[in-house]
Amino acid sequence: MKSLSLIPVLLVGFLLVFAAKDFPEWGDPQSPASKSPVSSHFIANTGVDTEVPNMVTAVLADYRGFDTMFETVVVFIAGMAVLAILKNSVKKGSVRFDHIVDVEPDLIVTNTVRLIVPVIQIFAFYVLAHGHVSPGGGFQGGVLMGASFILVALSWDLETALARFPMNRCIIVAAAGIILYGGIGLLSMFLGGEFLDYAELAKVLPVSREMARYHAMLGVEIGVGLTVTAIMFALYANLSSEGKLEGGL
Repeated sequence: MKSLSLIPVLLVGFLLVFAAKDFPEWGDPQSPASKSPVSSHFIANTGVDTEVPNMVTAVLADYRGFDTMFETVVVFIAGMAVLAILKNSVKKGSVRFDHIVDVEPDLIVTNTVRLIVPVIQIFAFYVLAHGHVSPGGGFQGGVLMGASFILVALSWDLETALARFPMNRCIIVAAAGIILYGGIGLLSMFLGGEFLDYAELAKVLPVSREMARYHAMLGVEIGVGLTVTAIMFALYANLSSEGKLEGGL
C-alpha cells in the first residue's frame, strides 16, 4: 500500500511543479495581480481609509475583517474537534499509550528555557501590539505565545506546562478571543454603524474616528492572538499525550 500511495504523491507533485512555470516573475509589474484595480485601490487608499501604516494588517482586519473573523472561528472549531475526538478515544480505551519515558529534566535545558521563555513571550506581545506598523499581528503573536508554553512542556513535562496554562483555561481563552473579535463588531452595530465598522467606536472612545479604527483593530488582533495561543497549546497537549494530558512526548 505504501508503494501505491507514492503514485498519487508523485503525480500531484509533478502537476504542481509543471504549473509553477506559469507563475509571473517576483515583483513583475505586468502580472495580473499588479494590474488588478483592487491592488491599486489598496495601495492608494489604505492609509487614508484605515489610518494604519501596515497595509497587510489593514487588509486583514478592515477590508476583509469578516474573513479573518471566520478564519479564527475555524481555528477554534478545529481545535475543539481534535480535543473531542481524543477525549472520546480515551473514554473508549482505544488509545495505546506506551511511549512514556521517565527521565529527569535536563538541568542545562530547563535553566536555558527559564531565560528564553520570558523573552519569547515579551516578543509575542510586541509582535501582537506592533502589527499595525510592522510585520506581525494576532496570528503571529499567538503562535509565538503558544510556542512558549510548548517549549516549557518539551523542557520539563506536560504537567508542568499545564500547571501554567490548564486545559480548561485554554478553552476559555480560545472562546474569549472570538467573543472579543465579534463583540467589537457588534458594538459597532449598536452604535449605529455596520458590523466591524470600527469608526463608530469613536462615540465611546476619547479619540477621533480615524484613531478609533486603529485602536479597534488592535482589539481585534488581541482576540485573534488569544484564540491562536490557546488552540496551539491545546492541540500540542492533546496530540502529544493522545488525549490523556499526561506524559506527553
